[in-house]
Amino acid sequence: MSYLGLDVGTSGCKAVVFDISGHPLASASREYAVISSQPHWAELDSCQVGDACLEVIAEAAAQCPHDRVQGLGISSQGEAFTLLDGQGKVLANAMVSSDSRAIRQVRTFPFDPIRLYEKTGHTAHPIFSLYKLLWLREERPDLWKNAARILCFEDYIHHRLGLEPAISFSLAARTMLFDVREQRWDPEILAASGIRAEQLSRPLPPGDVVGTLSGAVCERLNLAPRAIVVAGGHDQVCAALGCGAIRPGIAALGSGTVECIAAAFSEPILTPALRDANLCTYSHAAPGLYATLAYNLSGGNVLRWFRQEWAGPEAAVAAETGADVYDLILDLMPECPSKLMVLPYFTGSGTPHFDNHTPAAILGLRLTTGRGEVLRALLEGLCLELEANLRILDRAGIAVEEIRATGGGAKNPRWLQLKADVFNRPVRIPKVTEAGCLGAALLACAAGDNHEIESLVAGWVHLGEAIQPDPERAELYRTRFAHYEETYRCLRALSEKIF
Repeated sequence: MSYLGLDVGTSGCKAVVFDISGHPLASASREYAVISSQPHWAELDSCQVGDACLEVIAEAAAQCPHDRVQGLGISSQGEAFTLLDGQGKVLANAMVSSDSRAIRQVRTFPFDPIRLYEKTGHTAHPIFSLYKLLWLREERPDLWKNAARILCFEDYIHHRLGLEPAISFSLAARTMLFDVREQRWDPEILAASGIRAEQLSRPLPPGDVVGTLSGAVCERLNLAPRAIVVAGGHDQVCAALGCGAIRPGIAALGSGTVECIAAAFSEPILTPALRDANLCTYSHAAPGLYATLAYNLSGGNVLRWFRQEWAGPEAAVAAETGADVYDLILDLMPECPSKLMVLPYFTGSGTPHFDNHTPAAILGLRLTTGRGEVLRALLEGLCLELEANLRILDRAGIAVEEIRATGGGAKNPRWLQLKADVFNRPVRIPKVTEAGCLGAALLACAAGDNHEIESLVAGWVHLGEAIQPDPERAELYRTRFAHYEETYRCLRALSEKIF
């Protein structure tokens, strides 16, 4: 028997099938485009995403005819949601994390921000579903009036699978409509926002069974008869589970569209220090644990931008030879640290500043500057921004001693070495870098075969050797970090005057 993890990301989806010992058997993936029809807008066609997800489930499962998929879980991007009418028809595109049109709603929502944090574990920002929904209520009353259901992508896929939708605790928390202590939709927030509880899916702990798929669905998707679907989670904590970051001192670093560090702890931590740094507290994908996230809203999207705008020759070689275009691009980087300074706010900042106004900047350009140095400086900027978050976590008593890298950014040793040097911490790479898929499949296996999560993690998660920081470069980046913080303060002040 086998189990499938589906990861629904911002730029694509992937399904991976694992056997009972956690070895990957098959995979399939699809890409889709983010739609940016106006400034500050970022959307996905929910129907296209749903179709792609069903396609990759069927394609991956079809490769395992002798080890059929008994169950599946879903690791989902956060915050994005889909409105359905009373007949289950999609009413509009889904607004994704980087959509920042709801800035005014953050300022005008009549709810005490400290009380909101104490309930939800999150601080106000247009990334969250709450404010995007308030924007729709005010700007698109036609859609709002006809919205019978509000589904995030995990529960939207349940709907597409013919199940009564459910939503994992961790994904529900990313809406800012969810009480992270009581683990329920918060009636006070719902009342203030004009949302009815019946519009939302039933919240479930990670690994709880959502339902059993019909025979017709199992046949169409090449699954075993009576395959189950379990509650999965927000992609960042699913990846943390899938790389074994389920105890203090170990954090997952997910490198996808967003670069995100997820650290685990056993009880909710809702302190002024974390609140002031916009560092959340919410449910982990490992049952009974909690997590916080530190993240850049710019991450892999910066590398994609470099590919599109700066890397035409490498793209042509990749198309001709079949080589990975990103490996070719990363080979452009010089070994030594860049002399440039980059503030990587291409889509606004994430934690700790939640700064949607200050734009990205590349400082220090000369006629002698080459593409490789610009590339290295871009990645250094992403890492320095995460280092700011790691230092805040250290001061808050959530010390991170080891980083486990997952996602696309975990596949290139040069980028991983850069991270180890900037963070001055060892970086380890799981044998399976698609940790979100592994975490979701692991939850399905635990439910399907009645296994303990910790024993499955011990058997499924295998790590490579640690990449150690280079002491000389780590010391240079320690000094560079002080310059980076000063750069941010100066550019923020300047941006307030000219933009």
